[in-house]
Amino acid sequence: MVSQSSSANADTHIRPVISATGLYTPTDVITNEELVESFNAFVERENAANAGAIEAGETEALQPSSVGFIEKASGIKARHVLDKEAILDPATMAPRYRERGNDELSLMAEIGVAACREALAMAGRDPEDVDAVLCAASNMQRPYPAMAIEIQQALGIDGFAFDMNVACSSATFGIQTAADYVRAGHARSVLVVSPEITSGHLNWRDRDSHFIFGDVATAVLVERAEMAPAEHWDILGTRLKTVFSNNIRNNFGFLNRAHPETVGAADKLFVQEGRKVFKEVVPMVAEMILSEAERLDINAAGLRRLWLHQANAGMNRLIAQRVLGHEASEDESPTVLDSYGNTSSAGSIIAFHRHRADLAHGDTGLVCSFGAGYSVGAVFLRKVGA
Repeated sequence: MVSQSSSANADTHIRPVISATGLYTPTDVITNEELVESFNAFVERENAANAGAIEAGETEALQPSSVGFIEKASGIKARHVLDKEAILDPATMAPRYRERGNDELSLMAEIGVAACREALAMAGRDPEDVDAVLCAASNMQRPYPAMAIEIQQALGIDGFAFDMNVACSSATFGIQTAADYVRAGHARSVLVVSPEITSGHLNWRDRDSHFIFGDVATAVLVERAEMAPAEHWDILGTRLKTVFSNNIRNNFGFLNRAHPETVGAADKLFVQEGRKVFKEVVPMVAEMILSEAERLDINAAGLRRLWLHQANAGMNRLIAQRVLGHEASEDESPTVLDSYGNTSSAGSIIAFHRHRADLAHGDTGLVCSFGAGYSVGAVFLRKVGA
């Protein structure tokens, strides 16, 4: 177990803040109705092809899905993806992207750059004002060169960049890392970008998980307070925690690639023990939030808004209830899960990006993510300005 904390109350005059955020959303949308129709067509084909083995008891028939099952299990109604056509083709059921040459901008970098440019525009910032880029995401397109360095180059930023992966907590871990760089004087302004192409790591043929993920990219600009726009967010404190678990796992990688006869094998893609994750993660996240709020002398029950990781509606409902002391309203704990699906590290940032404008000067809130590792990242914020 590793536990870290960082606070803006450290012995330094430099205060890191969040100046702006950016969001890139793919235009393709897959509704639950479309996904179920595709999945059930695949099930029918597979069961027909294996009818003899099923009849002989040598293999089990695949079970169809339903819109009701998906929404009850997750709260998801739709998700954005970068390649809808191939995913919905029962003969393919996986995204198919044109392989780009080394002299072309990578797909992951492309959507990351789009999110970064929106964040820079929101803050009125030029690329030359930024000193570092952290690409914090679950699903990297390649081992190296670092995606962050490619994004840095595409934006025209002079400084340093590197990748980091803490699964669904990558963005919040990235925010603390960026805040620490600013606080220590190593950078004035840092972009934390989370381009998540989760559709490539999802087994779209698995009834228990094929509905979970969506594609997206987010960006967070962390800067010195004195250079931030009049309206920004003070970082009051952060807390990180990791505990090893196999209950959420993805074995896809160059050392674990499947043999030709098993390409697409389920254990090389995203798998999880959902019930175990729910039982173990909910109390761990709630306890960490409450203990860190107490350390920072923040009344957890008085938090104006919780921007939680968008993985499961039931998990968020229970965590928010334990933190606030009552069942949270949609205003207190907004949801983007229903329309975006689980977007891994980007989920809590999407919620923050889309549901913060109405908060008043002095309001406090919490961005919190949790996922494989296990990993948990919490960022306590206070709004400054109108």
